[in-house]
Amino acid sequence: MAIIKTDFPGLFVFEPAVFEDSRGYFFESYNERVFEAAGIATHFVQDNQARSAYGVIRGLHYQMPPHAQSKLIRVLEGSILDIVVDIRKGSPRFGQSFSIELSSDNKKQLFIPKGFAHGYSVISETAEVFYKCDEFYHPETEGGIRIDDPGLKIDWMIPEEQRIVSEKDRQYPFLPHCKNPFVFEQ
Repeated sequence: MAIIKTDFPGLFVFEPAVFEDSRGYFFESYNERVFEAAGIATHFVQDNQARSAYGVIRGLHYQMPPHAQSKLIRVLEGSILDIVVDIRKGSPRFGQSFSIELSSDNKKQLFIPKGFAHGYSVISETAEVFYKCDEFYHPETEGGIRIDDPGLKIDWMIPEEQRIVSEKDRQYPFLPHCKNPFVFEQ
């Protein structure tokens, strides 16, 4: 499994070694030892799966301490544009976004550490997204940032008139006004 460091401290892209033959393919989607060798010591406790149609944008979400979550995102079917925003105060990348296409074809995965807001847009007809979390869901610690925050300048690759966004996600504040207790630690 190839591990690619991004310019965002703690944010990694994983590219599994895929073995294909006439029967189909096989790959290891997660290996704790590989993660530990990359300096990621996390224990996943919850798996989530979501299916969405083209134009759906989910995000930008996070959970605050003491229930902050790290996530490992991958796509089982279709294609998404996965986007994170570094919201760790003092981070060299604070307020900046990172995006990557994750698909069932490329099999790439994104490891998102605590302190990032996360979202994605569905850029195929449908997409099935699977992600592991290292903390259970706690609605009382939910936080979020509006997807159309002008300071973030995110291109979701979905025309505005075709975007499908939940009412809850539309109500989140822009980054300067969000509830944000995260602090960058080296």
